[in-house]
Amino acid sequence: MSFFFRGRGKPSPQELSRLIAESLLALDGKATVEVKLLEKALEEVEKNTLLMRQMLSGDGELEANPEHASQLIIEICKEDILSLFIHKLPMLSWEARKDLVHCWAILLRDNGCLDYIENHPALLDFLIICYNNKDIALHCGNMLRECIKYPSITRCILELPSLGLFFKYVELPNFDIASDALATFKDLFTKHEAEVSQFLTNHYLLFFEHYEKLLSSTNYVTRRQSLKLLLDILLEPSNAQVLKRFILETEFLKIIMTLLKDLSKNIQLSAFDIFKVFVANPNKSPEIISILTRNHEALLLVLRNLPASKAEDDEFEEERDLIIQKIEALGSPDGTT
Repeated sequence: MSFFFRGRGKPSPQELSRLIAESLLALDGKATVEVKLLEKALEEVEKNTLLMRQMLSGDGELEANPEHASQLIIEICKEDILSLFIHKLPMLSWEARKDLVHCWAILLRDNGCLDYIENHPALLDFLIICYNNKDIALHCGNMLRECIKYPSITRCILELPSLGLFFKYVELPNFDIASDALATFKDLFTKHEAEVSQFLTNHYLLFFEHYEKLLSSTNYVTRRQSLKLLLDILLEPSNAQVLKRFILETEFLKIIMTLLKDLSKNIQLSAFDIFKVFVANPNKSPEIISILTRNHEALLLVLRNLPASKAEDDEFEEERDLIIQKIEALGSPDGTT
């Protein structure tokens, strides 16, 4: 028991590792037996998790011993304690979860822990799926965003079967959880350009099939945030080929045209930032030209009434006037663009 070490000081890294593992394993089956036994087991986990936090980052009075912290990390990976912690997360107390999230960021700075997680992608899968559990969703979100700071783990997450669940999570009825899922989703697709570009190239159709539903959502926050994120993704230089492919998509042009008429000024302006790329494209397909031509009068009306982002925004005015000219040209007899 962790507090039994009072008489001879705190446990060594090896002893603490063993205590953590034993207390976590002691939770098995406790949910179906006497409540007092479960409470006692949870108390032990909470005590040991606090000791882990103190050994890794100090206790507020004394700084952590680097050698002890390093040895504890080695033991945690060697004894599969990372797996135990994640799979027991739904059972832990709030304090234990808080300490674990704190420790998680420290553990990930170690290459050994990064290797461990890369070799156990099911742990990342579990964290994503746990967004369905309102008690631990925000803890899991924090842990996932810490993982996303590292390109190698980001690459793992992008290839997980559960990745598609994010398209559902961002529209969960619980606002806090939906917002947290959206923050994780945004980090995942904006932190590491090379990994994201490769993913979008390999999974273009599936990704944008899901994304189309976000842009057409009845939820204002979902429409606005997904539109802003789409703009960030498309304008990232490493995604130049993805952008070229996207602006040939007639279905997305129709969606963006619809968003130009949204009641929200912010959505209108974000939609315009994407719409202008469709129009300015010198290699527009015949299908894109046909849609713009058929709708040129309605588009001109919308564009002329488009609100500026600021009271005096010269750059916006210039861009809007240029796009208006191009749309007007589509309606001219020779159709010059």
